[in-house]
Amino acid sequence: MNEGDAETHYAYFALHKLKIMPHELMALGKHERTAIYAMIDIRVEEEKKAEKTRKK
Repeated sequence: MNEGDAETHYAYFALHKLKIMPHELMALGKHERTAIYAMIDIRVEEEKKAEKTRKK
């Protein structure tokens, strides 16, 4: 994956964490896909915060 290819990173996360196949993700409307991406961002941030808490 290219570092700057956000769409690929979202598809990877959706597949492995949310069990959404890439073709299913791409078939969603723009607004639905944008909502999924926003939810992924929130989850990633929460996981980062939880990891920091565990390390303390």
